[in-house]
Amino acid sequence: MPIHVDAKTRRLSQKEFGNLAYDVLGEAFRIQEELGRFFHEGIYKEALAARFPNVRLEVPVVVTHRDFRKKYSLDVLVGEGGLFEFKAVEALVPRHRGQLTNYLVLSDLAHGQLINMRPAEVEHEFVNAPATRVDRLRFEIDDSRWHEVTPRAALWRNVLTEILGDWGTGLELPLYEAAMIHFLGGSQAVIQDIDVVMGNRKLGHQPFRVVAPNVAFKLTALETAIDAFEAQSRQILKLTSLSAILWANIVHQRLTLTTLTR
Repeated sequence: MPIHVDAKTRRLSQKEFGNLAYDVLGEAFRIQEELGRFFHEGIYKEALAARFPNVRLEVPVVVTHRDFRKKYSLDVLVGEGGLFEFKAVEALVPRHRGQLTNYLVLSDLAHGQLINMRPAEVEHEFVNAPATRVDRLRFEIDDSRWHEVTPRAALWRNVLTEILGDWGTGLELPLYEAAMIHFLGGSQAVIQDIDVVMGNRKLGHQPFRVVAPNVAFKLTALETAIDAFEAQSRQILKLTSLSAILWANIVHQRLTLTTLTR
């Protein structure tokens, strides 16, 4: 299996998860009353596991593709389908929502909840990932603006589509990026410093992921602001020696491949 969860799981209905989340959140409020709000998140998770039935902490998830391997841990799994992410931070931010979404997709669960123990009143937020793994494997490819500017562009495309065919869309971009770097030769070969020049003045350099000399690549998961991203990428082409950027936008059931050139 390309994605292995070290626990038996099943997708709960929204009602089932809502009832479970109500009980878990009530326990979180009681734990905060007893322990206060300035411990790290691990203390609160252990307190929940000590007093709430069928709780597993840090459940291993292993993602593989050929010889690539990446390990994750599900924060709090209650029963077979209750996924919770505990935090002890000033406020929840989009990065936390993205993290829980990734865990839901990895475990093929539809509903989860963020619980932040640090604020004066426990902060909580539902996160949903309704698409099943079967749904995520049924993606279309839009390559109407794709041009193979170098022989390795074809390799890059083949590697990416093979990975998506194994894992599906919807996972976090760093996972796809790490796999791409691995199969394209590793960080030393792929990540290169490129000079940034304005007029006759060198402003410094910036690391880019490259598939061939002066050909960079970028993965995004943009539902909006597509034109703005393209405009900024063209600015990069103007100010560096890069001749092209291979761009893959990965969203639910669609992979859009674009080649941006000078």
